[in-house]
Amino acid sequence: MSVHQAAPTAPETPLQKQKRLRKVAAATIFGSMLEWYDFYLYATMAAIVFSKIFFDPSNPAVASLLAFSTFAIGFIARPFGGILFGYLGDRFGRKQVLVITFCMMGVCTTLIGLIPSYASIGIWAPIILVLVRIIQGLGAGAELSGAAVTSYEHASEGKRGSQGAWPALGLNLGLLLSSLTVYVLTMNGNEFLLSGGWRIPFICSIVLVGVGLWVRRSIPETPQFKELDATVAKQQVSPLKLLFKNDLKGLVVVLFVAIGYNALSYIFKTFSLAYLTQFKGVEAHVTSLSVTIASLVAIVAVPCFGWLCDKWSSKKVLMLGGLLSALFAYPFLTLLNTGEPLMIYLAIAIGTGILAPMMFAPQGSFLSRQFPTQTRSSGFGTGREIGTAIAGGLAPLGGLALVANSATHSTDGVAVILLISGVLVVVFALFDQGRKHSNFKN
Repeated sequence: MSVHQAAPTAPETPLQKQKRLRKVAAATIFGSMLEWYDFYLYATMAAIVFSKIFFDPSNPAVASLLAFSTFAIGFIARPFGGILFGYLGDRFGRKQVLVITFCMMGVCTTLIGLIPSYASIGIWAPIILVLVRIIQGLGAGAELSGAAVTSYEHASEGKRGSQGAWPALGLNLGLLLSSLTVYVLTMNGNEFLLSGGWRIPFICSIVLVGVGLWVRRSIPETPQFKELDATVAKQQVSPLKLLFKNDLKGLVVVLFVAIGYNALSYIFKTFSLAYLTQFKGVEAHVTSLSVTIASLVAIVAVPCFGWLCDKWSSKKVLMLGGLLSALFAYPFLTLLNTGEPLMIYLAIAIGTGILAPMMFAPQGSFLSRQFPTQTRSSGFGTGREIGTAIAGGLAPLGGLALVANSATHSTDGVAVILLISGVLVVVFALFDQGRKHSNFKN
């Protein structure tokens, strides 16, 4: 008997099913929450603190550039994590990978808060920071795909849209927690952060790690993975070979949808904050509050869009999100360009709080259904994380470069990026491969 096949068991009762789904919801939400708690926290601290703490302060411009490069290193590592752990998820099971990646991310987030400063250990401070960030990026590269696939394969019939949206809910809970933390710590300026207060939210994340690890260890393996035929489950052929041989179309769909969505999302929530800080002189407590407000909106929006995926289909909701994001390009940038807090809150609340969730909530079900069970983890992790690395790193950086190279600091070039990205989402969603691998419309 295959290691993936369990002895016959009694049918699951409704109460047992409800208990299982609650555990899966908690496990996937906690993982995504930790990932995005670190994402926003690290991005903010890299901008405000790390250049002064971990690098030679004698050349502030170089130190600032190096600090931001450590943020980019996480993106470089993500595709490798997505490919590696996606393969392991198809080979050995979803649950084991979820536990490993969660530990990698969580422990690294806590360790960042414990790294000695440049003043204490010299060049070893940035070296240790980079090494920790690489390990963390590997774990983060597999986190969302693993959580999304797990949610999708545990989901009830007709509920794959709403239950596949659980990682999206965790994402926005993480953004809310981290942005609210930064807002509180910067209410009276940045002095407290620079004097050591920045370490507190990193070290305190160990609480999330402990709770999340306890929850993840309690979930069962997904029913679809356990039901694989014995000859397939043994995976005599590498899942990656099967992926490129049989499911290349699905991989292309996932890759370009991920590029389009992530370009939109990272401009809404990353480019905007850097642009407001560098070119509009907006203070950190305003930008952090804007993300807090947007996250609160998204926490309500994500379940609504997940429900809509069950009613319409994840494909239709995803395409609508891409279309509306493209149409919102110029209004979004016009609102940012006012430099007024209320207009900034409105712009980011719509972009990050409504439009990004409209595209992110369907991803769990839409991207998962592009592949059969035996290559689902590999396909999701490979396609999405390569797309994330490309768009997440290049879109906001390219946007800032276009603004900086414009004599008037025009954002017209950024609007073009938003328009093209929205079109990518709509066009490649049309090539949905889900009918080949799922009997469910959502």
